[in-house]
Formats: sequence, structure tokens, C-alpha cells
Amino acid sequence: MPELRSSTRQARLRSKKLDDPQPGEPPVKPASPAPPRAGKRAPTRAARGRKVAAGKRAPPPPKPRRKGVEIVDLKADPACEDPPKAVAGVGVAGAAKNLALNKVAQVGVNKGLKMDGESAEKIVGVEDDSTATPVPERVQVGNSPEYITDRKLGKGGFGQVYVGRRVSGGTARTGPDAYEVALKFEHRNSKGCNYGPPYEWQVYNALNGCYGIPSVHYKGRQGDYYILVMDMLGPSLWDVWNSMGQAMSANMAACIAVEGISILEKLHSKGFVHGDVKPENFLLGQAGSPDDKKLYLIDLGLASKWRETGGHHVDYDQRPDIFRGTIRYASVHAHLGRTGSRRDDLESLAYTLIFLIRGRLPWQGYQGDTKSFLVCKKKMATSPEMLCCFCPAPFKQFLEIVTNMKFDEEPNYAKLISLFDGLIESPASRPIRIDGALKVGQKRGRLLVNLEEDEQPKKKVRLGSPAAQWISVYNARRPMKQRYHYNVADSRLSQHIEKGNEDGLYISCVASAANLWALIMDAGTGFCSQVYELSPVFLHKDWIMEQWEKSYYITAIAGSTNGSSLVVMSKGTPYTQQSYKVSESFPYKWINKKWKEGFHVTSMATAGNRWGVVMSRNSGYSNQVVELDFLYPSEGIHRRWETGYRITSTAATNDQAAFILSMPKRKPMDETQETLRTSAFPSGHVKEKWAKNLYIASICFGRTVC
Repeated sequence: MPELRSSTRQARLRSKKLDDPQPGEPPVKPASPAPPRAGKRAPTRAARGRKVAAGKRAPPPPKPRRKGVEIVDLKADPACEDPPKAVAGVGVAGAAKNLALNKVAQVGVNKGLKMDGESAEKIVGVEDDSTATPVPERVQVGNSPEYITDRKLGKGGFGQVYVGRRVSGGTARTGPDAYEVALKFEHRNSKGCNYGPPYEWQVYNALNGCYGIPSVHYKGRQGDYYILVMDMLGPSLWDVWNSMGQAMSANMAACIAVEGISILEKLHSKGFVHGDVKPENFLLGQAGSPDDKKLYLIDLGLASKWRETGGHHVDYDQRPDIFRGTIRYASVHAHLGRTGSRRDDLESLAYTLIFLIRGRLPWQGYQGDTKSFLVCKKKMATSPEMLCCFCPAPFKQFLEIVTNMKFDEEPNYAKLISLFDGLIESPASRPIRIDGALKVGQKRGRLLVNLEEDEQPKKKVRLGSPAAQWISVYNARRPMKQRYHYNVADSRLSQHIEKGNEDGLYISCVASAANLWALIMDAGTGFCSQVYELSPVFLHKDWIMEQWEKSYYITAIAGSTNGSSLVVMSKGTPYTQQSYKVSESFPYKWINKKWKEGFHVTSMATAGNRWGVVMSRNSGYSNQVVELDFLYPSEGIHRRWETGYRITSTAATNDQAAFILSMPKRKPMDETQETLRTSAFPSGHVKEKWAKNLYIASICFGRTVC
């Protein structure tokens, strides 16, 4: 996967959204383009574009492919059979139920998120007890006392947790001198130990003594196992919720909220995010001990750094094949494979709190290979008002704030804690201690925290009202002819294309909406000849292979909701080899594989929920990245722009929008790029852009709003 590069952005980059619906417009007469520049000779009739209309003749049998051409089977992707890498950990638990509920760590997600890879639901990082070496009957690591391995508490990720009892001595309930401890075993051959001790050990080394994180007293390797010796804790919030009839009072949930926020603040201050916040990972102290009402956050196996050693925030990236966390409680950004940051822990905490109050989340119950995709889609489509309709107002306010946070935004922890002040009862009635929250309040004047006068409310990103729009991308170019047609029926395509060819124009991009076509034709393509096919098949394999044999390459594709497609192939491109794929899900895994082979995405389209992606060698790009979301990914696109990337391909279904952003080998003199989102085809706005020498470079129709 290409990585982000840092560079100075010298061009103005703007993204504008037009929310007001525009009245439907009939097909317009093409605008008269400017005459050709002096010294440019229009192509002769023999060199002008040729068309191959669908249905006029049966395609010939495929010929042997010439060198430099690659074809990909058009069948939907099978599920990946290779077990993906995973890194997961198990926290110290007081009951077996606490461990590993649908945990998936750093896995390739295929139909679970409409992407290539294995289904998230099928991959649970749990050791196979039948093949693992039995855990030692007695344990002594480092300078620890000797412990007898007692009953098993549970397992999850790639670890197992047992009770350990001291062979001799020990009088305390917690600490290094405790009579009873928790022993966490991870086998040396587990995925998390491929390179030595588990990654979780590094996190505990950095966090040991952090507020709300259980203490690790000893660690080391004995035989085939890496072993942690930790404090024993009590029941998890999941156990407490079950014991209370699967419903919690607002007072208890508010106490959990403020103490959970406090623990996360301390964790974040150390430069880490937890990555798997959920009821099973919040535990109380041992029953009957002075800390039996104290809250702890366990399981650091998925923790990651949000802050680099130098103090700056980690770089933004999106890897749609990577998912870390638990499907039910994961943030939307985690589902989409974005780099983890502080906002993700807080969003997972919000889902945890709402679950404890309501007893159920709207996305529970999905099963099968598409579970992760459907859960993420449901999260995006559920507004805070709908999700929190049975919760006190502070929980809705908390959810709205954390789901609108930016990638590197610093949370206002004191403000978040203050939201729940009115729900917390007197100290004698508190089922959970809120020591950490009180310290935050004393330090920062929590009770006086209000919205700053100059702080404007953020625009909501989850409205619960999905919508589709036209997405158009404009690049700065020297003055040239450009012409557009939209709402074009199948029978009118040839007329518009032939007229454009006669005027020296070639198709640069195509799109479809409501089974009608949009054409963009201009004089700046550099093509010398062009053919096209309108086919009832999405990317007609035989016809494409036939044109490849004639040295044509795919330069534009579009698909309609009824499954038909428009494929444009041209001569005069720099491409030396092409490959394409049709998939029922966004084929990120295949794209990533082809990147490593020297290909880059040069065209994309959708037909219904199917994706078609074309990749070419010698495309003129040095690097590419993907932005994939259930709405227009404004923040991601702007971050890519800031590092020198430009949108080069777009496509969207009724569920998702995808953008390919590329780093050109040769930077244009003017790097200006703008995007526009409109309910109707942007005919009037295109003319305004032309006046600024901004020309349509890519266009599609699909999901932009949730």
C-alpha cells in the first residue's frame, strides 16, 4: 500500500457543496466550445473516433492476447482462504464471559465491508487448545514468587487467563505480594508473538501505573509461553449488566461515562489509544475489597500510538482491508480502515454506554460474510436522535460530539465529563467510583465548562437521511474546448459522440444516473482515435480483448443501475499494459496487489452494487491512495490534497463512494483542484468553472450523505 508523503502544497484546493436541490433540467444543447488554438490541426476523418454499437454484430471469438495485455476473470471474488495476520490480546478478567466477543484484529475484510479479504465475523483470534502445549502447572518468571496454576478464567485473542495461587507467603489481595493473581499465557507460536514477546508488553511497559489500567507485577517466558502476572479483578460491566436484568440506570451509566472518559484521558495522555473499548473490557475491582467500585480498563492487545516520539500526531491513512476492534462497538473509522486516533475510543465508549442503557444496539443481529459492511452502514445511517431515543439527553450530546471529531482533534475531556453532571447522584448512591472524574473537575473547573462563545456548532455528519448526488471534480487546465451532455438515452449516444468527433473532441469521462448517460468530451485528451461500446453486460470481456488486440486501451467506463455499461477505449495513451476487475465489493485487496506490480488505477465505475476498476502500467503516477466511505469523505480528501495528491478517479454506488488520489510524477504548473456536489447535473456550475479555466476531470453519481 502506498504511504503518504509530506510535501508543501502550493495550489489552492477547495471543496464546495451545494445542498439546495436544483430543479430537473432537460438535456441541454451543448455549449459552443472555443475554436481550436492556432497551430493545432483537427484530426482527419480517418483518424477520428470510431464506434462499435452494442447489438449490431456478435463479438468474434477471443484472439490470443498480445504482449502487454492482462485480463481478469469477471466473476465475483471468492472469499480469501489465507488466514490473515492478527494481533490481539486478552485482558485480566474475573469471569470467562469477559473475553473476546467477536474480536477481530488487523484483518483483511472482504464482504464484511464490501472489500476484498476475509469476512471479519469468521476470524476470531483464539488459540486452538487441541494443538497448543498445556500451560505450566507452576509458574515463576523474573523475580516473581512461585504460583500454582489454578482454574481457567477464560480465553480470547491469542491468550488464556488462569488464576495463580502463591505456593507460599502472600497476604495482600492486590499488588506484588498478593496471594492470588491473574496469569495471562500467550503461546510463542501465536500470531501476536511472531517477533518475540507480545506487543501488549510494550504498551504495559509504557502505561504501568497509569490511572485505571491494572498493574503488571511480573512478566517473562517459561517454556513455550509468555506470561504476565497481574492483579486479580472482579466482574466486567457485561457481567454486571447481565446480573441487573440487562438494563442499567441512568445514574450508573453516567458514573461509567465520566470515569471511562477519565481513564481514556489518562491513557491518551501517554500517547496511546486503546482500540477495543467495550463492556467486556471494563472491569470492577475484586468484590469485598476497597476497590470493588473502582473501574479498570483491560486488554491492551489492540492499543496503538496516536502520538509519535517527537510529540506530533501520527499521519492519517486509510487501509480499507484493515479492521481492528469489535464489530458491535467499533467506530465507523475503524470499520473503514482509517488510522486509529482518540476520537475512535470515545465513539466506542458512546456505543458501550448506549448498549448498557438500552440493552441492544440497532445493528445487532446481522450475520454472514457481509456482517461488518452491514453494521458499518447501519451505524452511518442511524442518527444520534434515533440511537439515543430511550437515553437521557447527555448521552445523545456525547455521541454527537465524538462522531463529529476530526482525526487529530484533541478531545475536550472536561467538557465531555460535564455533560453528565445532572445525572450523577450523591456519593453514597454512586454504584461506581468517579475519582478520576473528580480530579479532572478540580483541575480544570469542570462545573464551569461551557461552549466557548466563538466556538461554532459543527455540522452533523450522520443525519439518518441517505442521499445521492452528482460528484464532479475540476482541474486547472490551459484554455481548451470542453463539452458535456447529460440525461442521454442509449439511442442518442452515437449522435452526440459523432458530432463531438467531427469537432475534434474525444470522450474524457462518462457517468450514469437513473439509467441515462453523461458524456464529457474535450480537446485536451491527447488521443488520436477512439472506439466505444454500449453493452447490456458490465464491462464486456470479449469486446475489450478485441480492442486490446488493436492497441486500444480503456480510458473511461460507466455502468448503469440496470447492469449495462459504456466502455470507451482510445489510442494515443501512454499505457503499456492494462488489467481490470469486476467485483461485488470494492476490490481493495486486488488494487493493493496490482500497485505492487507497477499498475495504477486509471478508471472506475459501478453498475448497481458492482464495482469495475481498470489499472494500467505507465500511467504517469508515482503513488496512489484510496478514500472509501458511506458519504463524501471530505476530511480524508483534504488531508490527501495537503500532501500533494489529486483525485484521478471516482465512482459511487447507492451505499459507498470511492476516490482514487494519485501523486503525479510530473506536477502540473497549476495544481488547483476543486470538487462539487449537486443534486442535479451541475450544468450551470460547469460554465462558471470554465470561466476560471477549471475543467471537468472526473464525474460520478452516488452516495454522498448519510
